[in-house]
Amino acid sequence: MCRPRTAAIEGARDMDLRLDGKVVIVTGGTKGIGAGIVRSMAAEGADVVMVNRAGAEGAAIEAELVAQGLRVTYLEAELTEVPACRQVVDTVLARSGRIDVIVNNAGFNNQLDLRSEPEAFMAGLRDNLIHVYALVHFAHDTLIKHRGNVVNIGSHVSITGQGHTSAYVAAKGAIAGLTREWAAYFADKGVRVNCLVPGSVWTNSYVRWAAQFPDPDERRRQAEQNIPLGRRMTTIEEFADMVVFVASERASHLTGQVIVNDGGYSHLDRVLT
Repeated sequence: MCRPRTAAIEGARDMDLRLDGKVVIVTGGTKGIGAGIVRSMAAEGADVVMVNRAGAEGAAIEAELVAQGLRVTYLEAELTEVPACRQVVDTVLARSGRIDVIVNNAGFNNQLDLRSEPEAFMAGLRDNLIHVYALVHFAHDTLIKHRGNVVNIGSHVSITGQGHTSAYVAAKGAIAGLTREWAAYFADKGVRVNCLVPGSVWTNSYVRWAAQFPDPDERRRQAEQNIPLGRRMTTIEEFADMVVFVASERASHLTGQVIVNDGGYSHLDRVLT
């Protein structure tokens, strides 16, 4: 699924996800899961705009994928600022004339727990939530005009709790709620809204987490024993491919769903471990 059609297995039916030429915004698109989504979207022929704050990764990914003949543009923006969200939408519309898909992936676990001051909690909400609303707000009309869709990226900690991350959990829980609210709002307008929830995906963030322990490989192995399916973490490619499918016309009657892709970690009984 979600691989370049030229790489299809001989004799297999190749599923066209009908993303050719679709204009797709992916926030937080230069690292980890976001970069994986950018790569999978571009491989399906989408015209991808990856949005991230300043850093060398965006230009490098853009150059790499453009050299492969794919359509990818890096757009630098500080999404915690509402005017920057408006500018992203305006820039994409000026360049492409439309927006078909918004993947709200940007965010970070800022580890703000109940000892944090309320001002810090509010700042954490702003950093992880406001841009999700702002981008969809500013893209409202073009999403309706082109019968587009929104894919929000949640977090399993909003389902399970983690104990030390109140602001991040609150933001991700709100994103799940907004998914259903917007799906209801857009239902008669032909716009779909869904939320994809990752569990433990082996990204650089997890590499840094494991590096805090005396034996990082053993710490990873211990963590993976809590994941029922395969006793392993989800790969970036597995999660990204599911995002691409949900955003595609092959999922044309799917809306208002919060879909957890975590190897069963969040919902299966812990006795399985």
